[in-house]
Amino acid sequence: MTERPVFRTIECSDPALTEPGLTFTTVSSPALGHRADVTFYAPPGSEDAADLPIVLLLHGVYGSHWAWAFKGAAHRTLAELVAAGDVPPMVLAMPSDGLWRDGSGYVPHRGRDFEHWIVDEVPLVARLAVPACGENSPLLIAGLSMGGFAALRLLGKYPDRFRAASAHSAITEVSQLDALVTPGSRRDWSTAAADTSVLAALRSASAPLPPFRFDCGRDDDLLAANRALHEALDVAGIAHDYAEHEGGHDWPYWRRHLADTLLFFGEVLRGSKA
Repeated sequence: MTERPVFRTIECSDPALTEPGLTFTTVSSPALGHRADVTFYAPPGSEDAADLPIVLLLHGVYGSHWAWAFKGAAHRTLAELVAAGDVPPMVLAMPSDGLWRDGSGYVPHRGRDFEHWIVDEVPLVARLAVPACGENSPLLIAGLSMGGFAALRLLGKYPDRFRAASAHSAITEVSQLDALVTPGSRRDWSTAAADTSVLAALRSASAPLPPFRFDCGRDDDLLAANRALHEALDVAGIAHDYAEHEGGHDWPYWRRHLADTLLFFGEVLRGSKA
């Protein structure tokens, strides 16, 4: 396991000045060599809980740590599901991707490790910033578009670290980012197969893969790529859930279908999803 990072500085928002349950955190990240941000959400009633599950929720290109909350209403969706008893209490950890140009891909770069930031550092920030998170908190990962690429790829690379994964409108091959980012942005990115292809990462898993799912809108330009990934996983005999819905590559779609991810995670945590 990677040595636990030590943050030289950590700043947390004053709970008296924020929406209930939200915490905004900035740390000095050793993996990135600069400061980075995470927005956390812990649902009502979790103040005295211990070792709550942590859901890493990753944004797409052009985004940042606040996007899932303030464009996707992720905290409100979770609060409604917890209040209804549909999912157990869990904590949302919504980090920035490290803010490399238009998007870091959440992959290792020469001199900066955006993957290490997500896999190793963000869970530690959660334990430092949110009292309900602890050493034994289960870890789950999800994301949209570039964040979906990361969620599925990181499940394949670290199957022993995550209980489950989910992706919405996922990039499936890193080359699909080229139409979205500044030309030349990927010059210093890792070119290892597991860092450029979701399928390669999932097929390379060194341990049995935890449950995972992904979905895509029927009006999304990435629909063909998601269908191809689904078919390739079936051919490879890799168990997964896949769904298609009406909608495109946009926040209305992601707001509607985040509940699918959280309900899926709830099933995994309750042991009803193998």
